[in-house]
Amino acid sequence: MKINTNFKDSVFTKLFSEPDLLRALYCALEGTTLPSDLPVSINTLENVVFMDLYNDISFEIGGKLIVLIEHQSTINPNMGLRLLLYISRVLEKIITRKNLYSGNRLSIPWPEFFVLYNGKEPYPDNATLRLSDLFEKPHDLGLPKKAVPLLDLEVKVININEGKNEAIVNRCKKLAEYSTFIAKTRSFEKDLQDREKAVKAAIKYCSRYDILKEFLEIHASEVLNMLLTEWNTEDALAVRFEEGIEKGREETLDLIAQGYSIDEIRERLMYKTAGREDRKPL
Repeated sequence: MKINTNFKDSVFTKLFSEPDLLRALYCALEGTTLPSDLPVSINTLENVVFMDLYNDISFEIGGKLIVLIEHQSTINPNMGLRLLLYISRVLEKIITRKNLYSGNRLSIPWPEFFVLYNGKEPYPDNATLRLSDLFEKPHDLGLPKKAVPLLDLEVKVININEGKNEAIVNRCKKLAEYSTFIAKTRSFEKDLQDREKAVKAAIKYCSRYDILKEFLEIHASEVLNMLLTEWNTEDALAVRFEEGIEKGREETLDLIAQGYSIDEIRERLMYKTAGREDRKPL
């Protein structure tokens, strides 16, 4: 199934595309307050793709803080690595090569990383993903065990589905309304069994009851197209994943028929997943 993964805009990123809204969103996530005149500058990576995925939202607060936010309906365990690459690109934009080689100590903004989850699958209200969870274990090579990784990155995962993390969601009116809009869309889809009709019904309902009313009235057609693109792409990726599982099952059965042991099969599939099957032949 061929899909288009080169889209960037989503309803979420379109909604939170103004400095004042981003300031309010950050305050809600952190349970804090910031002066309304504290400058917020958006530095979301434009036209930068890593593995066909774009950085959702990146912004600077008062020149002291960098906040990267990813919005996901399926939690990706590799978010620590993705955000490491994103923050590196953002810092490249802030610090020139000339400054980097200066003899003076540089000062860079404090980074914070968030994933806002609103998928259908059950997920905890809060979770943490770490870059170090992806690291190979050097002691497997017979080296001394390292107590603490020398490089790490922590991502706060916050469930923003309706009814989840209400204290956080209710601190930001636009976030609360967005959660309601997505919940209504899914409810209509369940009843109508038609995604496009469901989105249109949710837009009409929310406009009537003053939920993202102005945003939906201005961007109704964009919201429809973006949401359908997002969800149809997710469905296509899910099919691709299921196809991968089926292929792996067939390959496993074939190796069993050839007489390989379970340990040998596990090792073979592990190296193939890592793209290194040529380095570990059976």
